[in-house]
Amino acid sequence: MDTLKLQKHVLISANLVARSGLRIGGTEAAMSIGGAENPIIRDFWQHPYIPGSSLKGKLRSLLEYDMGKVNIVTNRRGEKEGKPCGCGKCIICRVFGTHSDAKQELGPSRMIMRDAPLSEETIKSIQELENQGRTLSETKTETMIDRLSGKAATGSLRTQERLPAGAKFDLELSLRIFEGDDEKAMVEFIKKGLSLLQKDYLGGSGTRGYGWVKIENLMVDGKPANLEDP
Repeated sequence: MDTLKLQKHVLISANLVARSGLRIGGTEAAMSIGGAENPIIRDFWQHPYIPGSSLKGKLRSLLEYDMGKVNIVTNRRGEKEGKPCGCGKCIICRVFGTHSDAKQELGPSRMIMRDAPLSEETIKSIQELENQGRTLSETKTETMIDRLSGKAATGSLRTQERLPAGAKFDLELSLRIFEGDDEKAMVEFIKKGLSLLQKDYLGGSGTRGYGWVKIENLMVDGKPANLEDP
């Protein structure tokens, strides 16, 4: 029987900084009167954060598009859908894992993506704002314009809560290296995904200006790294 032997973990860390308003939706259960209809996600301490699932899913989808590995399938309603790669053989499946009905030839997902909390620097900014009676979020009102009248379409007005540009998060992931894995190739693959993220967007409403981010202070096993390194 084939076996898998874990050799090491490679720690990859960085700061993720919002360059425009960033929106990752949360629950509306605690929405206050007069607050945004679509609040951002917060942890138990009411601090915004970026879920590891959102980061991992976004990186995977960007790399699948880049490699032409998005599967186009027809669902039961006859509609076209894009599904993640499930070949169980490529570097995408090796790094990110495969879905439940795919072949498990590569073993477990190599990437362990952590939730990204706010940086200490940004938390201090929140505390300073709270002392002034303010919060680290902004409410953006949007609408749809009727093409004939040039006025706001009926019922289209909505408010969105989002984090302002400048909010900084601590990004960290652990890369499991098993015997037979190409460590350098997988590290470079993740760095490519982070580079693509800077050119795309994170969270919702990215095609309308939200979610432009940049990666700073990238470290691989405690050593400075550059996204443009070959």
